[in-house]
Amino acid sequence: MTDRSRRDLLAAVGTATAAVAGCVDAALPGSGTDGRATPSDERVDRTGEPTVEVAVGANGGFSYAPAHIRVDDGTTVVWEWTGSGGGHDVYAVDGSFASDILAGAGSTFQRAFEVPGTHQYLCTPHQTRGMRGSVEVVSDGA
Repeated sequence: MTDRSRRDLLAAVGTATAAVAGCVDAALPGSGTDGRATPSDERVDRTGEPTVEVAVGANGGFSYAPAHIRVDDGTTVVWEWTGSGGGHDVYAVDGSFASDILAGAGSTFQRAFEVPGTHQYLCTPHQTRGMRGSVEVVSDGA
């Protein structure tokens, strides 16, 4: 292997490692490069609603809207595909839930959230494009 080939290989590995490392914190609101929240990172309060809808493939096809929500325990979140941006899924970072990769407008996936805490998810095909979200579940009275 020549020195140039080694340098090219190391550069490619370094780029891939940086991309994967960036995905680890990508599911947290306010984890932009400067640490400040962007409008898509702001948590939307949907407590008091028994069912909450989240668009999949919103804002040009590569985001969830709203991306970050706060709900009461027992709330059902329904993700509905817009048909934009190709195939998307809803995949829990901790592996606790996952939809199929779907592309058709009107397709849905739903989950009832019973356990308080923050449940982070992402679109596996578009995680490097920042397609991520979270559901913060709070107990009634909390």
